[in-house]
Amino acid sequence: MQVQDFFNSLWHSYIAITPQAKKIHALFQEQGEKVLNDHVAFRTFANSPISLAKLEPILSELGYHAYGAFTFKNKHLAAKCYKHEDASLPKIFLSELLSHELSTDAQAVIAKLVEQIPTDVASSTNVFWHGRLWAKPSYDEYQVLAAESEYAAWLSTIGLKANHFTVSVNELKNFTTLESVNALLIERGYELNTVGGTIKGSPELYLEQSSTMADKIEFEFSPTQKVAIPTCFYEFALRHTMPDGQIFDSFIEGNADKIFDSTNNN
Repeated sequence: MQVQDFFNSLWHSYIAITPQAKKIHALFQEQGEKVLNDHVAFRTFANSPISLAKLEPILSELGYHAYGAFTFKNKHLAAKCYKHEDASLPKIFLSELLSHELSTDAQAVIAKLVEQIPTDVASSTNVFWHGRLWAKPSYDEYQVLAAESEYAAWLSTIGLKANHFTVSVNELKNFTTLESVNALLIERGYELNTVGGTIKGSPELYLEQSSTMADKIEFEFSPTQKVAIPTCFYEFALRHTMPDGQIFDSFIEGNADKIFDSTNNN
């Protein structure tokens, strides 16, 4: 598969459950902007047929290579970022849940999901927009996960697909700060992630990020149990020039930790 086809498929799968992203994308186009992506992010389970180690070869075939690793102790996550040999293409951020760090009850729920994943599923690019590779959890199982890890609860219901796309503010012409981007979004009625402040990071850290709160869908856990759950969100990133003259192209754990909260089910 060609890289652009890969991102087109990801985008269509993403906006199918994240209608705000399509609307915001169109909003920027109406303002005369050409919207380019900074990065796309995914969530998955460690020690599974869709772990980072299993997915990474697919990205390598697309021309991507890893250039940074991160840990999020409070959220029980490990992550890696990837960039393409063509610097104009979006970066990719993959995180995985270290479920062995959760309680035995949560581990049992996750084991039940993971054992349903076909062992050879990570053999094609379409795994990245497949969604759930297991049967729906029960609402009780979902609550067990949500009590310990919002990430785990989200993943149990949504599965493997783009968790968010990210607008590169560096490429916008009329919105040169995150403050101006956020002001437009708030004016149009979008709810932003305020954990740690509306803007995460700073020019001094060479990266500023903000994001919407995730859209929601009504999820049918059973014919008598339908609950609104978060789907995906849209992010905005502004990268700054470092003392060596290069634009910062990695990620900051403190920022990302707060961006994860964009799918909190408030």
